[in-house]
Amino acid sequence: MKNDLLFDFTLDKPSKTVLITREFAAELPLVWDAFTKAELLDQWVAPKPWSARTKHMNFEVGGRRFYAMVSPEGQERWSVQEFTSISPKTNFKMYNTFSDENENRQLPGSEWDYNFSEQNGITKVKITIVNESLERLEKMIEMGFTEGFKMSIDNLEKLLETLSQK
Repeated sequence: MKNDLLFDFTLDKPSKTVLITREFAAELPLVWDAFTKAELLDQWVAPKPWSARTKHMNFEVGGRRFYAMVSPEGQERWSVQEFTSISPKTNFKMYNTFSDENENRQLPGSEWDYNFSEQNGITKVKITIVNESLERLEKMIEMGFTEGFKMSIDNLEKLLETLSQK
């Protein structure tokens, strides 16, 4: 694990935006797969001791991922992600909303824009999250998004390290 890899996490309340830039010591195809394949997402996206469980995912424009973050006690927090744009290995965009267990969305949501690039075996991921309301951003923060996301990224780094050795 390289400790000199970039990790920038910025909350900008006036624009209702979260800006994240993170580098990984892994090749781009592997990092791309970790963000776009349910079986890999479920291994890292939930901060411990929570886990992630994807009910279904169709990674194509107009497709969706419906998943839950599950607490150790079995509490489920459901979300729907609808993929709005995909440029393989470079960018994808999605619209994210909280939902109930029946996929009934709880608006407002947020637009997520993921950009991927690689240089010298280091893959950079830039994520821009624009919330439709300040209330939604504040709800994300209240639910522990900042700490949880950082923990999830640490999980991803460990997963990539394991997968890179295979």
